[in-house]
Amino acid sequence: MSNKKNNQKESFLANKKHRSYIYTGAFLLVVIILFIMNNTNGTPKEGPLPPNYVETSGKTLTLSNFTGKVVILDFWATWCPPCRKGIPDLIELKKKYKDKIEIIGISVDEMSRNTKARVVPFIKEYGINYPIVYADMNVIQQYGGIRSIPTSFVIDKKGNVVAKYEGLVPKSTLEETINKALTGKGKFDFSVKAPNFTLSLAEAK
Repeated sequence: MSNKKNNQKESFLANKKHRSYIYTGAFLLVVIILFIMNNTNGTPKEGPLPPNYVETSGKTLTLSNFTGKVVILDFWATWCPPCRKGIPDLIELKKKYKDKIEIIGISVDEMSRNTKARVVPFIKEYGINYPIVYADMNVIQQYGGIRSIPTSFVIDKKGNVVAKYEGLVPKSTLEETINKALTGKGKFDFSVKAPNFTLSLAEAK
């Protein structure tokens, strides 16, 4: 059983040593770029925005603000058929549990197929009643890399990830996990502190 728990924890978040290599490499790349810019004659021209850039001006959402509630994180995209099929279930769960839970949809549209412009119309069309935010590479890495969508995480009232589901999940499964997290009855296979994030809100005006 202990081996199973350890494997599940490792599968939730990317290996820390691997992430440190990524961050170190990114840091060295920035240093090299700054060195070249500072040693080049003339004023460097402003280049295009970096890949997966997310504009953070305007309203944002911070995960830690929801401590004390059960939170479902749903990584999804407008072009994903299983995501579209599962969204009505999430809407119903939010209606049923109201302020006891929060559902946060994390759109990967901009990072996958450059379909960010479809997100707000999609919110209106489906009548989504929970906040939608735009993913960035940082949150993807923090949550161990998203290999498929939808991918859902359930976070308990103490801010710990207690369940991860890859692919479309029956509403009954999510509901069972929510009830267990709300009541504190029953044990989960793992419990890992949920990485905090602040992401830009998609707002249907």
